[in-house]
Amino acid sequence: MKPPPFAYHAPRTVDGVLAALAELGDEGKVLAGGQSLVPMLNMRLAQPEALVDLSRVDGLDAIEVTDTHVRVEARVTHERLRRDPRVTPAVPLLRQALDWVAHPVIRNRGTSVGSIVHADPAAELPAVLGLLGGHMELRRVDGSREVAGRDYLLSPLDSDTAPEELAVAAVFPRPSAHTGSSFLELARRHGDYALAGVGAVVRLDEDRRLVSAEVACIGVGGVPVYVGLTEALRGQPHDALDLADAVGLVRAAIDPSDDIHATGAYRTHLTGVLAERALTQATAHATHEEIAA
Repeated sequence: MKPPPFAYHAPRTVDGVLAALAELGDEGKVLAGGQSLVPMLNMRLAQPEALVDLSRVDGLDAIEVTDTHVRVEARVTHERLRRDPRVTPAVPLLRQALDWVAHPVIRNRGTSVGSIVHADPAAELPAVLGLLGGHMELRRVDGSREVAGRDYLLSPLDSDTAPEELAVAAVFPRPSAHTGSSFLELARRHGDYALAGVGAVVRLDEDRRLVSAEVACIGVGGVPVYVGLTEALRGQPHDALDLADAVGLVRAAIDPSDDIHATGAYRTHLTGVLAERALTQATAHATHEEIAA
């Protein structure tokens, strides 16, 4: 299969990219890693008049790790982010989720910001961004803005980036002390998009009792589904969690549809199982304990 004809732009500066997007408007599409866009072009699911390639841009390739956040620019690949030794100690959930992303060949080319912009309902990083309370940085010729991760995905394959805007970076806040996280999913084959997946973040007090808990579910709706579990779990000791009510809340919050890969009922059951395991692992992570997957 071959893509439809398109014009090709390869600016060498960010200003050049913004100028090209402003000129092209709805007719243009940004090409970063291409691991999602190129297959869509080949299948004629996307037919832009022009592509604006970021590969020759001077910049947009930094990973910034500070005391408050990890900032990932638009050209950073999944694998580079995954292997950066500064990232996991700062935001462990990033590495926990990136371990599930596709295959090494795709991670070596695909970009983390591009994955978020693409807004696939089963993608891991959009859920991580929202679960951590992160945001996207967007720029255009005449200004910039930030969009909270939970507001950025509008519907399947639709994110809040205007045609003339470039998503320049994703910002992931560092979790506070005594916070643990986990990310689990199940796919038909290793590297496929998940039938369902769950990211979990829990925080304990100094007595190792649960203070807050939340999960993000992927593959079970048009966008990630966030479920707060603090009221169900607050005050429970880390080593004697009763997760039955929390699992029930997670299952009640989702309503996946049937498709060729699984029924909605199966996805609902699976999400509950993954939520229980992810919450258990996240709690162990908060106490620096090891637990089997």
